[in-house]
This record gives sequence, C-alpha cells and structure tokens, in this order.
Amino acid sequence: MQLRRLWLTDFRCYHELDLELGAGATVVRGANGQGKTSLLEAVSWIATARSFRGVPDAALVRTGAEQAVVRAESSRGDNDVLVEAEIRVSGRNRILVNRQTLPRRSELGRALRATVFAPDDLELVKGSPSGRRGYLDDLLIASAARYDAASTDFERILKHRNALLKTGGRDPDTAMTLDVFDQQLARAGGELVRGRLRLVARLSPWLQTAYEELAGASSSVEARYEADWSAEPLGVDSVDDVEPRLLAALAARRRDELDRRVTLVGPHRDELRLVLDGLEARTHASQGEQRTLALALRLAGHRVVAEVIGENPLLLLDDVFSELDAARATALVAQLPPGQTLITTAGVVPDTVEPERWLRVADGRVDIDEGPVR
Repeated sequence: MQLRRLWLTDFRCYHELDLELGAGATVVRGANGQGKTSLLEAVSWIATARSFRGVPDAALVRTGAEQAVVRAESSRGDNDVLVEAEIRVSGRNRILVNRQTLPRRSELGRALRATVFAPDDLELVKGSPSGRRGYLDDLLIASAARYDAASTDFERILKHRNALLKTGGRDPDTAMTLDVFDQQLARAGGELVRGRLRLVARLSPWLQTAYEELAGASSSVEARYEADWSAEPLGVDSVDDVEPRLLAALAARRRDELDRRVTLVGPHRDELRLVLDGLEARTHASQGEQRTLALALRLAGHRVVAEVIGENPLLLLDDVFSELDAARATALVAQLPPGQTLITTAGVVPDTVEPERWLRVADGRVDIDEGPVR
C-alpha cells in the first residue's frame, strides 16, 4: 500500500498543492504553524474521512473558501486507486473512489490505511475512557469494515433509546418500545463488544513487546477490557455470552435508566484498562512511562492491522520526536515497521532516520529540501 501523489485545494493553509511521494521515508521540516501537521491531516483524512485532530470538517476548509478538495493517488500491488473528496463548510461531503461514489466511510480502507503517531496520543493513556474506546473501534474498522456498520447501528439505536428515556414515560407502550430497543441494542452492541474482546486478545502480546522494546527494560503491561454491566470479567472466551449478558443487564438497570433518563448499559460506557507493573497506568505511571505506553499502543495497533490485512499501513509521525528523549526516539525508529513513512518535525530527527526525501514547508508551500548536514 503506497500513497504516490497528493493534491490539495483550499485545505487548511494550502491554496494549491501537488505533491509526489516516495515509497520510503519522507521528512517534512518547517517552523510551527506553517502546515506540516495539516499535510499529514489531509493524508489521514483520505484514509478515514475525518481529522485525527478531532476537529469538525468545516475547520479543514481554508478561510474564505466554501470547500476543500483532497485528491490522492495510491497503489496496492498492481492496482491504482484514485480518491477524490470535497470537504464542505456546509452540507454533505462528497467522496469518489475511482470516479464512483463511496458507499461507506470504512470502504476508504481499501484505497489507503494509515497509522498516526501524534503528541496528543498521550491522552490515550491519561485521558478519559472514551479515547481508549475510540482507539479500539478505529482499529476494528481498519481491520474489518463490518465493524463500521456495527458501530453505526449501535450509535443509531442508542440515540433513539436515549430520546425515549428522556421523555420520562413509564406507560406500557414505552415499556414495550424499550423491550424492542433492548433487543436491538444487545445485538448491535454485542457485535461491537465481541470485536473489541477479540482485538484486545490479539493486541496484548504486541503491546507487551512494543513497550519493552521502547522502554529498553522488562515490564509487565496489561490491557483489560472492563464492562460494569457484566458480573463476570469479559475475555475472548466469553464472546458467546456477551449478548445475553447485555440483555440481562438492561433488564436489571431499567428502573435506574428511567430515573436518570439515559442508557447506562452498553459498550459506550466500557473501559480499556491499561496496567503497568500491576498499577493503573493512568494514575500511577510517570509521564515518560505514559508516553512510552502511548507509543506502544500505536505500534501494537499498527502491527495488528498489518497482520490482519497482510500489508503495512502508511505511517504518519507528527512531530513525535520533540516529545521523546534520545533513547526513546532511537528505540522508536528501530521499531518502526518497513514501508512508506511521513515524518514532520520542527527541529531534528534522530540520526538513525534515513529518509528517501526531505521536504520543507513554509506558509503553505512545500519545496524540496537538501536536509541537514550530518
């Protein structure tokens, strides 16, 4: 899988850009605020149809323009793929793959998959459970497109169920409708939870290996999937019991849900607990350990997706080395999988990085750079 060419029109600070990319590593240098991250953001958007920075699509359109256009030409083996996207300030975006309308966002993975490393990844460890749930679901969708449908179905059912609960109704008709929603929620939510459990089981050994490689020391790293609606711990051996457990929990918590007027049971409240040497990493790990664990999560996720799809996704490293000491930066470079890599930096990169090309970004313009003297 390789991104060969990228065109941008009115995307962030870019008025017009036509950029050819090599098959190896490319380092993009420039001062802060010149467009380095926006370049990676455009590439990532083509792979996922959303910003890895978590901003609304309207923020991606250059000030004064009505829409941004992102076009990317990629190849997988002997197959060439052209993705064309119109990102609009208002109204629906438009995405074409080889001149055909994209039926579902997850189908973009057939054209390009990307793993993003960013300074904000620290929030995967020290932030709220929602970030870790999002991390799991992004990996699920990257590994198998059917989980995009499962996630979409679950969110739709949850929205309708919460709307009904907010009415405060306790009549027989409300109870009957809730019974229907419970069945639907357990079915869609069960599919999502089963995928997450299988993913955590597959992710765990990679996470252990990646952390030790980056830290340069032996440590115990655990990733535990926790759901307060299940009386027993959930694991890959309990995937067949997920749906009945969800249904039983919905029945048991219905009075509480009616009182609080919100759905209290389901995968939208679950947690990926990260444990380092027997202690919860979110509260007990040092900043350095948390950052190493965040990098290990990205590396492990990348390796799982590569294992499932049989090829390495594109690697995007957004100014990651500025946050690392020399030892961890060198260890990260050593552990990066082979394949196409885009690296941005406002400073220096480790000497062990051997880029195929150097680029310089200034004021939304990208030019060939000679690179530093080493």
